[in-house]
Amino acid sequence: MSLVDGLINQFQVLEALILRETRAKFGAHALGFLWAFIEPCFWIGTFWFLYAIAARKAPPGLDIIDFLATGILTYLVFRQTADNSVRAISSNTRLLFYPQVRPLDLVVARSLLQIGTLGAVFVVLTGANALYRQSLEIDSLMNVMVGFTLSWLLGASLGLAFCALSTFSNVVERLTSPLLRPAFWTSGLFFCAADLPYAVREALLWNPVLHCTETVRRGFFTNYDENYADLSYVITCIVGLTLFGLTAERAARRRLEV
Repeated sequence: MSLVDGLINQFQVLEALILRETRAKFGAHALGFLWAFIEPCFWIGTFWFLYAIAARKAPPGLDIIDFLATGILTYLVFRQTADNSVRAISSNTRLLFYPQVRPLDLVVARSLLQIGTLGAVFVVLTGANALYRQSLEIDSLMNVMVGFTLSWLLGASLGLAFCALSTFSNVVERLTSPLLRPAFWTSGLFFCAADLPYAVREALLWNPVLHCTETVRRGFFTNYDENYADLSYVITCIVGLTLFGLTAERAARRRLEV
């Protein structure tokens, strides 16, 4: 019973933190959620415009909007989860005065809010495009969910590691954005791994987010022939970052306990 009570208390803490983060992020009104759609729509529209100017098309048989949406949203769930998790402790230090709240709870709450928000954005944007095209044919919903979830877990584990390290030095928070910036160009937002030269492809496949993007597209499109995604590599990165992050969080917790 003590284990059950502990789990119930833990869920209640996470629920309260998620509600608090939701109000802080989107405001007290439902219209605040519209801001969650602005960034992905901006990037999709920008790349669609650039494709049109350059007279470039999506890979054969793929819709350009869905092609860009699957890449951009898979990247954004990684990037935004990592960014928000890094600042979870520094933005909520006063909450640590409550004995029920631990630094890890702050990171988990922000991560869950991101997957919920961007998961809804993914469904709405791809659903709206399907209504416009009057066509929706997904090859494997499981692959889409696996790729999207792994991208989120990758961002959460990296954010946890950086968040714990930031308690030892403020420089870590400042370095997060510059360190993650190359991932925008190497995560397959606007290209397929199969279209790259061999040497370039082998170099970019060190980026685990590219594997997530390719997995989402392989599941979303019925005629997407791609065999370069290695989910075992992504899972290895997630496990390694999580173990490091949990170890660092435990060390940081002693500095933060009040």
